[in-house]
Amino acid sequence: MRTIPSSAGPPPPFDPECGAVLAELGELLAPSVTLDEIPALRANLAAVTPPIPEELTSAFTVEERSVPGAEGSPEVSLLICRPTSATGPVAALYWMHSGGMIVADNRDGLDEVLVYAKDLELAVVSVEYRLAPEHPHPAPFDDCYAGLLWTAEHARELGIDPDRLVVAGLSAGGGLAAAVALAARDRSGPALAGQFLLCPMLDDRNDTVSVQQMAGLGVWDRTANETGWTALLGEACGGADVSPYAAPARATDLSGLPPAFIDVGSAETFRDEDVAFALRIWEVGGIAELHVWPGGFHGYARMAPATQISRATRAVRLEWLRRLLAA
Repeated sequence: MRTIPSSAGPPPPFDPECGAVLAELGELLAPSVTLDEIPALRANLAAVTPPIPEELTSAFTVEERSVPGAEGSPEVSLLICRPTSATGPVAALYWMHSGGMIVADNRDGLDEVLVYAKDLELAVVSVEYRLAPEHPHPAPFDDCYAGLLWTAEHARELGIDPDRLVVAGLSAGGGLAAAVALAARDRSGPALAGQFLLCPMLDDRNDTVSVQQMAGLGVWDRTANETGWTALLGEACGGADVSPYAAPARATDLSGLPPAFIDVGSAETFRDEDVAFALRIWEVGGIAELHVWPGGFHGYARMAPATQISRATRAVRLEWLRRLLAA
C-alpha cells in the first residue's frame, strides 16, 4: 500500500448548506460502516428510500427483464425505462447504482437520472448487480458487463440508438461504469458514446490525502471505504494483483476510452482518486471533463438537493449530457 503524505492538512470545510444537511441527518448517515453493520445498513436504506415520483415514472414506459448473465452466472435483471414521448430511437444511459458494493438495488438513484432522461428524451437501463460480501468480485462487474452487452445487442428492439449509449453510475456504480468502459475497450465490446462518472469509487488502496483528511467525517469515510473494498476483494484488497475491472484506478492504460464526465466534492474520500483518474485520461490524449465542487460531501447532490451547490451540480451534469449526445 502506498504511503499517505504526512503533510496532509486539515479537511476542506463543508459547504455551509451541505454541512447543515449533514447535521440534520445525524446518525442516519454515520460516516463509518463496518462489515458487521452491513445488514443494518441495508435495512435502514430500504426504510428511508423514497419511491420514484409519479411525474417521472409516468413519462416512461417501465419494464423489467431478466437477461443472460456471464457464463456460469445467474440471469441479470434490467429495469428499462423508455420515454413515452419518443417516436424513434433515443440515446440511453446504462445506469449502475451506488451503495459501496454492499447495499442498494437498481432503483437507487433513478429519481435524479430520470430527470435528466425526461429533459433530454433519453432511455435509462438500470442493472441489478449482485452485492458483496455474499458475491465478491467479479460478480458485480460480470453482471454489469453482461447487462451492457445485452442492451447493446438489443438496442434497436428497445428503441435505443446503439451509437448513443452512455455508461453511467454514482459512487460504486461510477466505479463499475468506468470498469465496463475499460472492458468494452479491451474486449472489442460496444462502442460507447461516453462515461458519466458521478463521484466514482475507483481505488481499493484507500490511501490518498483526501482519504486521510475525511476520516470520521461526512459520508463514506476511510473505514467505510475499507469495508466496501474488503467485502468486494477480500484479502486481495490493497494488494498487487487487483483487476482494473474491480478497481479502475488500477488500469495501467486509460487510452482509447469514450469521453468521460467526472465530478466529485472537495470534502469527500474519493476526491483525489477521481482527480487522478481525469489527469491520467488527459495524459494519454483522452477526453475528460472534471468538476470538483467546493465543500461537497459524498453524494451531496442527492442528499442535499435544495442547496445551491446541488442545483449547480445537476445543471452541469445535464448540460454535459446534452452536449455529448447532440454531437
